[in-house]
Amino acid sequence: MNNVRVLQRELYRAAKAQKERRFGVLYDKVYRADILWEAWERVRANKGAAGVDGQTIQDIEQAGVGQFLQGLADELREKRYRPNRARRTYIPKPGKTEKRPLGIPVVKDRVVQAAVKLLIEPIFEADFQPCSYGFRPKRDA
Repeated sequence: MNNVRVLQRELYRAAKAQKERRFGVLYDKVYRADILWEAWERVRANKGAAGVDGQTIQDIEQAGVGQFLQGLADELREKRYRPNRARRTYIPKPGKTEKRPLGIPVVKDRVVQAAVKLLIEPIFEADFQPCSYGFRPKRDA
């Protein structure tokens, strides 16, 4: 079984067993190599557009994913990481002439967001009621 799933299960069980427990220190897990790799895989599968820096997923793959993730881990570990601004674009609303604003983060920020989501999702999932469906894994309305 992969280490990310093991960690997620441990976080879920701890949150489920102790409703009042607070998870104050998860930051050190965000820059774990396995967490960042899983986050990268999810971002890559999502195939998003480039952010304000113009860097695409293909650019990162050509330069080396391992080097990219190691640099990101170093930034996070040394607390030098700062998110970039999002690229603003407008997409059409279905059946209307107006457009909806959309912010597109840079790939590096999407990887960090995915890593954080991997860690906090099982903690919050433990508190949801079975009848709650919105934006939850393996559930829909």
